[in-house]
Amino acid sequence: MSENQAWKQVSMIVDGDKAEEISEILFGLGAVSVTYQDAKDDPILEPLPGEQRMWPTTQVIGLFEKGYDTAPVISYLQHVYGDNFPMVAHDLEDKDWVRAWMDNFKPIKCGKRLWICPSWCKVDESDAITVMLDPGLAFGTGTHPTTFLCLRFLDGLESQGALSGKQVLDYGCGSGILAIAALKLGATEAFGVDIDPQALIASKDNAERNNVVDKLKLFDGGDKRIPKCPVVVANILAGPLAELEPNIAALCEQGGKLALSGILESQLDEVIAAYENDFTIDSTDVLEGWGLITATRK
Repeated sequence: MSENQAWKQVSMIVDGDKAEEISEILFGLGAVSVTYQDAKDDPILEPLPGEQRMWPTTQVIGLFEKGYDTAPVISYLQHVYGDNFPMVAHDLEDKDWVRAWMDNFKPIKCGKRLWICPSWCKVDESDAITVMLDPGLAFGTGTHPTTFLCLRFLDGLESQGALSGKQVLDYGCGSGILAIAALKLGATEAFGVDIDPQALIASKDNAERNNVVDKLKLFDGGDKRIPKCPVVVANILAGPLAELEPNIAALCEQGGKLALSGILESQLDEVIAAYENDFTIDSTDVLEGWGLITATRK
């Protein structure tokens, strides 16, 4: 096997419920890694902790070492699945994949002043407020529309002078990106709540990278010591948001501001119905099929 031979890929378009099964087969046939991609631009909700969801139509891609003979791989897959799933083997261009991956990510502007910036980039605007967060970390890095909508909401509060000196609660904090952004935008203290211990670890690590760890307090979702706050953000999923309304309402001060996201546009009315007894709905915003609800505590 010559060193200058290309890496090999075997790619299949499959039903989502077959993706993990085919992944195991590819590993068994010698793949060094397997990745999944959306094959039809279908939306997918963020998985619950410990859950792995697939798109209805998923592309499964197995990577094989340089010079690997993928003909037997294709032959075996055709024997097992026949003509049910399209599949192809091809060479992979040899280049600096780490650099290529890094080049795909640029700083993201979320409103007037707030930027989410990978650690290897720099924002040149003099009045920029920057949250350093590298893509590839779990639980959200600002690129998803739901996270972007929440960040833009916080930036809007800052521009209105409605965030400075306030406490902010990030309910379902994940990476901590919303709590950290709120602190960078002038909040005096932030509280992150999540049921996943890994999310709390990620939030603490990211707060340390952004020099705000002393202003961020983290709580397990069942903790009874979570304080009421004048600003609450919750970027979860429509179903859990509706179910958690009593908890979230109890943690938002009277007259406080609330932002809810993680909601498909078609689910906005369902979530609004769950919150309108305790909140006055101020507005809705939609980006790429995802929605944000802003409200004021009655």
